[in-house]
Amino acid sequence: MKTINLEEVLLFHKRIVQATGGSEGIRDLGLIEGSLNRAFQTFEGHDLYKDTEDKIAAITYSLIKNHGFVDGNKRIGIAVMLLLLQLNNIRIQYTQKELIELGLGIADGSIDEKGIKRWIISHLSGREK
Repeated sequence: MKTINLEEVLLFHKRIVQATGGSEGIRDLGLIEGSLNRAFQTFEGHDLYKDTEDKIAAITYSLIKNHGFVDGNKRIGIAVMLLLLQLNNIRIQYTQKELIELGLGIADGSIDEKGIKRWIISHLSGREK
């Protein structure tokens, strides 16, 4: 799976906040780093998150729920999800309203990692060759 590193996420967050408003700043760098690494955890040599959609859902969920940034956790979580889908040639179709509802649902606890994966799958428009 193609992924994004910590430095790229920090820069991405800075640009999102500059473009959409809010406060820049990191509340806990370890939580951000842990969110990015969580998808690649193993147990007895086996991936805990089996496929790309599982890994993307774990990263998205963790970025939003861990509150590693002072502000913009939902925005960065959703933006990173979209970037990771694109990097991995997974095309989805969605409306801005659906993205907002997804981010709010994750934040309020009504959507978990499995729900994120279901959301991704329900919005698939195909994989690029």
